[in-house]
Amino acid sequence: MRPGRARLDRAVVQGFYDRMRAVAPAAYGAIERDRVGDPGRPFADTACGRLAGSLDPAGLRALGMWAHHWCMRFYDDDTRPGLRLVREIAGRRGLGWTVDEVRWMLGESDAAGPAAAHRFTLPLAAVADLPAGALGEVGAGGAGWWRLVG
Repeated sequence: MRPGRARLDRAVVQGFYDRMRAVAPAAYGAIERDRVGDPGRPFADTACGRLAGSLDPAGLRALGMWAHHWCMRFYDDDTRPGLRLVREIAGRRGLGWTVDEVRWMLGESDAAGPAAAHRFTLPLAAVADLPAGALGEVGAGGAGWWRLVG
């Protein structure tokens, strides 16, 4: 555990995994379909775009968290459609990100290490959607992600 980081309650984290598991089959299928499709198509015309367009803000947050988690774990695989999905969700404002969701994504990003080049794309966009100071003192001292938000 990094200095200044609060541990998330296990039930909260399990809730994240449950929500992500609910969107995972559709998300994986959409990414696989887009992997063989035309990468130049407008996002709304892709399988990932249609999936994202079908979800409410809570579902879109779960999809974003799953894609973020998946892309970090398989960064050495062909994740272009997944990274595009993450960037598209990161570009949407007003999704209602919670402090716990953001803390979890930042922690996962930090743990993934520098080999996962795009690991902060979604969490930092989500941070920008939080009220000022919502993350508390995570910016205090040290190196790593908390320096980016502090």
